[in-house]
Amino acid sequence: MAHTYLHRIDPNANMARFYHIDLAPTLFGEVAVLRHWGRIGTNGRTTIETLPSINEAQQSADRTLRQKSRRGYNPVDAKHG
Repeated sequence: MAHTYLHRIDPNANMARFYHIDLAPTLFGEVAVLRHWGRIGTNGRTTIETLPSINEAQQSADRTLRQKSRRGYNPVDAKHG
């Protein structure tokens, strides 16, 4: 899974949010799901979930992406987002 960047922008609600999710190997053979989110232009918040396999990590990331999509987040190009 490549880096996935999402935005949810609604000027009428003064909403400009970002969400970034990525997978990364750990030093102990596990896989970390890295989530970073917040208001566009801020540092935001970060969480790390460590799972035993790439399949479990991918399922967790996919579940999060489906939730964000249902809430109105849209994919953006990381270079231009």
